Order: sequence, then C-alpha cells, then structure tokens
Amino acid sequence: MGDDFQDALARVSSSLVTMAKAVREAMRQASTALLTANPTLAQQVTVRDAEIDVLYRVVDDRVFDLIVRRQPVAGDLRTALTALQAAADLERMGDLAAHVARATLRRHPTAAVAPELTELFRAMSKVADELAGKIVAALADHDATLAAEMDGDDDAMDQLHRQLFSVMLRPDWPLGVEAAIDGALLGRYYERYADHAVNVSQHVMVLVDGKNA
Repeated sequence: MGDDFQDALARVSSSLVTMAKAVREAMRQASTALLTANPTLAQQVTVRDAEIDVLYRVVDDRVFDLIVRRQPVAGDLRTALTALQAAADLERMGDLAAHVARATLRRHPTAAVAPELTELFRAMSKVADELAGKIVAALADHDATLAAEMDGDDDAMDQLHRQLFSVMLRPDWPLGVEAAIDGALLGRYYERYADHAVNVSQHVMVLVDGKNA
C-alpha cells in the first residue's frame, strides 16, 4: 500500500497548497479593501471564500476516499487525518478573510477602520501575509524546519493586537463605542488568522514526518 498511499497523499497535499495560496490572496485582498474602503475588492473576497470552501470539500473527499479505499493504520492514518485538520484550519483562515471583507462592505462608503488605527491594521495585514506565505512554502516544499520556526511567529500579531486595545481603551479615545467595536472585531479576525496559520504549521510537521517515515 506504501506507494499507492503516498500517491493519494500527494494529491491531497497538492490541494492543500492550492488552499494555502487562496487564503493568502484572500487576506491580501481583504486587507487592501479594508484599508482603501474598496467595496468591489471586498466583494471579490467573499466570492473567493466560496471557492476556498469548495477546495476544502475536495480535500475532505480525497481524505475520505483515501481512508476507505486504502484503509491506512497507525502513522498513515494519522497523516491522513492531519491533512484534513490542516484543510479545516485553512478553510477557517478563508472565513476570517471574508469577515474582514464584509466589515468593509458593512461600513461602505465610510471606512471600517478609524484613521487612528490605520497603521496598526496595516502592520497586522503585513504579519498575516508573512505567516500565510510561510505556510504556502512549508506545504509546497514539505519543509518541516520552516514550519517549526512558525511556532512563535504570531508573537508579532499578538503584540499588535495588544497595542490595538491599548489605543482604543485610552481615556482620550475620540471616536466612541461603535468605532471601538469595529476595531476590536477586526483585530480579532487578524489575531485568529495568525493562530490558524500556526496550527497549519504544526500539521505540516506531522505531514512531513509521515511522508519521511
């Protein structure tokens, strides 16, 4: 079953790379839409989210077929299930990008990000893109070393998330509750996007170990 299993797993891995590229581009577009108040681009992200959901179902079907037809056990079964977990985290990253885009659409023609928070969200979008880029590379290259390095890579996002709240909770915050709620929700989307990226990196390490076993 060894070569047959690895061939089937390679098809799953290819789908995961496609998903990872899609969720990276989704958050890139969502961030640009957010920072420029661009409803057309935001709408494109919501369409892309539906495409990412389809990709998730492709991975789910392929893993199910792999398990039913090849009946893997022990390490091979763990590898197959880990691929499905990675797909679930990637699908959630796509959802979070869509949440950012929908925030832009809800507030249009007003900007969803207060001017006082623009640079913080610009920095958060940069960190999110860097994390997603590493995920694409780690999956495409079966790079467990790169994946392992990501364990603490979301520290920068956590720090920006704390800065966001420190700004909005200042006594002299001038924009009221609604703008603070928008900022808190958007900050949470970026923070969770980073968390799921780190989750994927941990799944990559399992996938690479299984491939090399």
